[in-house]
Amino acid sequence: MLEKYLAQLASPVLALPRTAKRMVVLSVDLSLCILTVWLAYYLRLGEFISFSGQGYWATGAVRAAAASVVLALPIFIVTGLYRAIFRYSGWPALLAVARAIGIYGLAYASMFTVIGLPGVPRTVGIIQPILLLLFVGASRAMARVWLGDQYQNILKRASQPKALIYGVGRTGRQLASVMTNSPEIQVVGFLDDDDRLHGHVLNGLPIYNPGDLTGLVLTLNISDVLLAMPGISRRRRNEILSQIRSARVSVRTLPSMADLIQGRVSIADLRELDIDDLLGREPVMPNHILLAKNILDKVVLVTGAGGSIGSELCRQILAVGPARLLLIEQNEFALYLIHQELEEKLASREIVLVPLLASVQDEDRMCEIMSTWHPDTVYHAAAYKHVPLVEHNPAEGIKNNALGTLCLAQAAEENGVADFVLISTDKAVRPTNIMGASKRLAEMVLQALADRGSATRFSIVRFGNVLGSSGSVVPRFRRQIREGGPITLTHPEITRYFMTIPEAAQLVIQAGAMAKGGGVFVLDMGQSVKIIDLAHRMVELSGLKIRDEQNPEGDIEIVITGLRPGEKLYEELLIGDDLEPTSHPRIMKAREEFVPWADLEDKLSALEVALNVNDVSVIRLMMEQLVPGYTPSQEIVDWVYLAQEAEIQVPGLGN
Repeated sequence: MLEKYLAQLASPVLALPRTAKRMVVLSVDLSLCILTVWLAYYLRLGEFISFSGQGYWATGAVRAAAASVVLALPIFIVTGLYRAIFRYSGWPALLAVARAIGIYGLAYASMFTVIGLPGVPRTVGIIQPILLLLFVGASRAMARVWLGDQYQNILKRASQPKALIYGVGRTGRQLASVMTNSPEIQVVGFLDDDDRLHGHVLNGLPIYNPGDLTGLVLTLNISDVLLAMPGISRRRRNEILSQIRSARVSVRTLPSMADLIQGRVSIADLRELDIDDLLGREPVMPNHILLAKNILDKVVLVTGAGGSIGSELCRQILAVGPARLLLIEQNEFALYLIHQELEEKLASREIVLVPLLASVQDEDRMCEIMSTWHPDTVYHAAAYKHVPLVEHNPAEGIKNNALGTLCLAQAAEENGVADFVLISTDKAVRPTNIMGASKRLAEMVLQALADRGSATRFSIVRFGNVLGSSGSVVPRFRRQIREGGPITLTHPEITRYFMTIPEAAQLVIQAGAMAKGGGVFVLDMGQSVKIIDLAHRMVELSGLKIRDEQNPEGDIEIVITGLRPGEKLYEELLIGDDLEPTSHPRIMKAREEFVPWADLEDKLSALEVALNVNDVSVIRLMMEQLVPGYTPSQEIVDWVYLAQEAEIQVPGLGN
């Protein structure tokens, strides 16, 4: 209790003007001079002397006390003792005290011990300076203990980034409360759209008009705005962000209301503004009947379980409640991470997780897994998806994406899998790269197998980029901004469709539940986004400015590097124009042409022969014949092919 009271008292003391603080310390030292004379008399005579009394010793004590004050205070002033900041007292400050009192002690002892005065014992001239050293030193040490930490806190708070909380609702008030003593950031006020609140004070913090933010940034040195309105619509959030962009502040936000529903707001809930806060759409409530149809109490298998889409599919599937979830992944570390995460989410639920290291190209391994557990539903998310890498390694990309899908699909057919869902990509539409062509070929494989009358319901779900996936521009831009730039962009006109990973995974599950066999489902991706505009928004919402010819003093430069091998300026979701709505507003069904299995099977066998010998020119020609609309964007860039060509052109190289 006393400690809390002293802490509260420290703030007003520290707020005093410097002159007032010096007067307080002078008064303390004056009192200590008198006190130590009184104690010196007691130690010498064995009894307390009254300064107000009459008599030989009392008169001497008054003289000794007056002499102490007259000598000590001028010496302390001259030696700079009152210029010291006592809250920083340490050995240097204590040595300064010792030096000042040493000078004082010589003068005081000379007066009362060497020369002597009536009524003052000679030993008082020695005892009193010693006591004064102890008491003055102790007073400085106490000031350090009492005020030092408080002052450090004040300095630390003054140097902290200052923030305004947008929103005075319950969430905003809770956030302000928990951030009162935050070591990271100092909240200095609120912003709110309600003009009736402007100018008022809430819990000691003023409420400002959001329209005044640009001026507040300058006057209050604001560096951050914390969005504390988790319940508002996506559209309203985007309007607020557009308003904030010009103020050059960093924007941080809280999770959605669903994420906060479990408990109070905490500082840990604050996160960097995700770009899906800018690009995301109003969420559509999932159809729980569709979510449960192919999952609840069933054996479910997910390939590519450690990838961006695969791992989110696993999380969504686990939430529905399968009997067993098989995780197939060829990357050991990725499989370890997703398995550990799902194990922690299980708690006491009786769901069996089976992590399996395997490649979808391994026919024996796929048949072994399928025959052991007989999955009811397969979600095939495993794929090589990085366009330039697959373009430089085309044979491996086709083997994994197309032939791996065929291998998995045939194993599923042989072992009675009821539903097989392929996660495809918008790059499969009129592809200009091997990755897109291989995914379109994978689609055609499933369409052909379904057409020949398979008992397994094969379906394809096609969509564009997902925010935050491996290789996505968003985490790369964020890292480049954090490092001070530059942001690298392949082309100023490049556009892409974006969707959040959780929304994509939910829609994949629901689309798969609608399948009747061979269907190609297309997810509504909203409007395409110009990537350079996305980069501008990310920079501005980090409190920075773009550096270009118009603004050479800006913070982050955008560097155009040129299109990479196989990269398109824009993506499409449909090959034709034949699109049907479904019962879900975000899921549509497309009618895409394909090659019947009787014709496709022989062509795939021939393609496999070319792949096994890595005859890149033949592979490329066969892919052009197999995949309608595939138009390579440039010459062959396979690394092995290029190295072999270089050896041929320079005879003797490497011999």
